[in-house]
Amino acid sequence: MDIVKVYEENNGLLRGHFLLSSGMHSDTYLQSEQVLQHPELATEVISQLLPKLKFFEFTTVVSPAIGGIRFGYELSRLLSKRSVFTERVDGKMTFRRGFTLGHKEKVIVAEDVVTTGRSTKECIAAIEEAGGEVIAIVSIIDRSEEAPDFKQPYMSLARVLVKSYEASNCPICASTGTAAIKPGSR
Repeated sequence: MDIVKVYEENNGLLRGHFLLSSGMHSDTYLQSEQVLQHPELATEVISQLLPKLKFFEFTTVVSPAIGGIRFGYELSRLLSKRSVFTERVDGKMTFRRGFTLGHKEKVIVAEDVVTTGRSTKECIAAIEEAGGEVIAIVSIIDRSEEAPDFKQPYMSLARVLVKSYEASNCPICASTGTAAIKPGSR
């Protein structure tokens, strides 16, 4: 299955002028919800990760809100694992809604798209603070310019090479004069 083609065919790969959650600008944006809104397609895409995870022992899938929630839930459903998520409270990623982790509970982090790895690292910090142990990280799309420096193994279904620019040095701003739009969650 060509994951990038699936994103293109379902309006999940957008072209234009975007403000990313990192504050950077880009001419490309990946909107996983356009793909994951279709249950059968979500199952078909996410099931491609199952062979990559068969050697890991874990009980729980943890996702950072909001973008990773639907992905994490579907992945956990396919694996018959528990699914919980972190969310920001006063700018800090944390567990809410009564979610807890057991001491040294083994988890994987599921993030739909990894760009800088910032949300994933914040999620990992929340997991460790709650007593859990992250054994792997998975995403549908890796769109990082440089491989994120995760301590744990990281796997994705597809890599999309996309340039990001500092807002003060964005060639799209300079050439078009248009404002970047923010389709994301943060």
